[in-house]
Amino acid sequence: QVQLVESGGGLVQRGGSLRLSCAASGLSFSRYAMGWFRQAPGKEREFVATIGWSGASTSYADAVKGRFTCSRDNAKSTVYLQMNVLKPEDTAVYICAAREWYMGESDSLYNYWGQGTQVTVSQ
Repeated sequence: QVQLVESGGGLVQRGGSLRLSCAASGLSFSRYAMGWFRQAPGKEREFVATIGWSGASTSYADAVKGRFTCSRDNAKSTVYLQMNVLKPEDTAVYICAAREWYMGESDSLYNYWGQGTQVTVSQ
């Protein structure tokens, strides 16, 4: 079955960096666009970033544009989210998702989801 497993979360100070990874199995990874979403306590899940199947195209939420970079390694079936200049408002569970072929910013478009990894940014 399809599995998406996130890792790399943790506690970091304001201005710090983290690199999240999402390892996929059970699917033809190079056929899938990948997305990163996040959910903070008491808030709805929100879009963070998406990357096309080849890695040539990316799109970001305004809140993270210029600070976060999404990339992928199809040979390793892994997608990454490099997060720099982190802010306390970035604190959330970060979740990766997969959608066949096409990028998208709506979570309703995605077929497969990971469990998430916690990112906490202190003041």
